[in-house]
Amino acid sequence: MTTTRDALEQLRSALAEVLRFDEASGLTDDELIAAMGALEALGRVVDARQAVFAGEVAERSRVELGDQRLSRRKGCRSAVELVERVTQVSGAEARRRIALGSATRARSGFTGEPLDAVFPLVAAALAAGELGADAAGMIIRELDRTRPVADPAAFAAAEQALVAEATGHGDGAPVRCTADELRVQAKAWSVFLDQDDPEPDDERAMRRRGVRLGRARDGLVPVTGELMPEVAAKLTRLFDAHLAPRSGGGFMTDEERARLAEFGETLAADQQRHDVLAAAIDTAARSGEHPSIGGASPAVLVSVRASDLATGRGVAHADGTDIPISLRAAKHMICTGGTQTVVFDDHGRIIQLGSPERCFTPHQRRAITLRDGGCLIPGCSVPAAWCEIHHVIPDVDGGPTHPDNGVLLCWFHHRTIDTSGWGIRMLRGVPHIRPPAWLDPGGRWRPVTKSPTRLADQRDRRPEAPAA
Repeated sequence: MTTTRDALEQLRSALAEVLRFDEASGLTDDELIAAMGALEALGRVVDARQAVFAGEVAERSRVELGDQRLSRRKGCRSAVELVERVTQVSGAEARRRIALGSATRARSGFTGEPLDAVFPLVAAALAAGELGADAAGMIIRELDRTRPVADPAAFAAAEQALVAEATGHGDGAPVRCTADELRVQAKAWSVFLDQDDPEPDDERAMRRRGVRLGRARDGLVPVTGELMPEVAAKLTRLFDAHLAPRSGGGFMTDEERARLAEFGETLAADQQRHDVLAAAIDTAARSGEHPSIGGASPAVLVSVRASDLATGRGVAHADGTDIPISLRAAKHMICTGGTQTVVFDDHGRIIQLGSPERCFTPHQRRAITLRDGGCLIPGCSVPAAWCEIHHVIPDVDGGPTHPDNGVLLCWFHHRTIDTSGWGIRMLRGVPHIRPPAWLDPGGRWRPVTKSPTRLADQRDRRPEAPAA
C-alpha cells in the first residue's frame, strides 16, 4: 500500500529528474519565462498543501487538548515549533502557514455540524492551484481584522473580488494581480468594510498597538510598530527634552563649539533619538522598578572569548539577538556591567568559574553623580540619571571599581570613547578631559564637572574683580 509520504517522495524524485538544478541557464528567453510560470503553478499546489498540513497540526495542538495536544506529545512548546522542526522553515514562515491553513480549513459547529472555512473562496482557489500562498495570506490578513464588524454580504463580496483579481478572473482579466498589487486592493476593501465600525477609535487602537523587532540586516535590527497617541506624545516630549538646542555650559569656548559643528560632531536627529532610547532602556533596567529575571534586574548576557578580547579580532554574542556584536560593543558593556570568567576544557566542560567582577554600587553611583553632574564630554546635555559609569582604567587592566576610577558618560560617548579622540584621566580623584587634536591642537588637560554644587564652589573661589 502506497502511503501519502511514499507518493510524495516518488513525486519529488521524478521532479528532480525532470528539472536539473542548472537547467535554467540553457533555456531560451521564451522557454525560461514559460518554464518559470509552469514551475510557479506547481509551487502553488505544494504551497496550498503545506498550509493544509500546518493548519491540521495547529488544530491537533489546540491548548484546550492539554497534554494530549500533538505539539506536547512530540516535545514541542507549540504548533509553530513543531512545524519549524519538521520542515526546517523559520518561525515566521511556520506561523504564516498555520494562519493560512487555519483560515481555509473546514470547521465543525458546537453540535458537530460541518461548517465552511472562514475564507471558503480562498480555500477553493488554493486547492485548485490558482491562488498562491502569498496572495492568499494577503487577502486573509487584510480582511480578517474587519470580520467582527463587517456586513457578511459585503465581506463575502470583498473575498470574491480579491480572489478573482488574484486568479485572473476579475475586471483586469486575464492579467493576474501581483501580491503587491493585491495588497493595495485588499487594504482598500478593508477600509470600506470597516467604515461603519461602531467601535470607538481608542478601542481599535488598543487592539492594533504594538512594537516589533525585525530580522537583523546589515548589523542593525529594524524597529516597527504603532504607538498609542499618548505614548507617542510622551516619547516625543522625551526626545524634545534631550535633543533641544542648549546654549552655554561646559568649558568649551565659542571657537571650540564652532569648530565642533564644522567637523560634523553633531549627530543626526535619528541617531540622537536612538541614543536617547538606549539611555532610557538602561535607566529603566537600573531602576529596580521592573520585574527581575532569575532574581536579578534585567541584564543582557554577553559572551566573548578572552583570546579575541586580547587580540582585538573576533566578535561577541549577546542573548536576545541572533547577530554577533562587535568587540567594541562588548568592551563597552563589560565596562558598564562587569565580567565573569568561565574556563572550559577542550571538550567543553566548565573547569573554572570566577566570581563576577564588582560593578559600581548605587552608593558609588550617587557619589559620582554629585561630583560629575552629567556626561563629562563638553557640549553633551545628557543628565546624570541617563549616564553610564566608565572605568577610566579598564577593570581588565587592573582598574579598580572605585569613584576615583569612574566617570559619567552618556551611552554614545561611552560607546565611542576609544575612537572619538576624547581623553579622560583622573588626578587625585578629579576627572580631567583632553579634547581631540582637531578641537584643541595643544592637547590641554583640564578639570571638568557639570555638578551645580561644584560649579558654585568654583565660582566662589574665583578672585573678585577689583572695584571700579
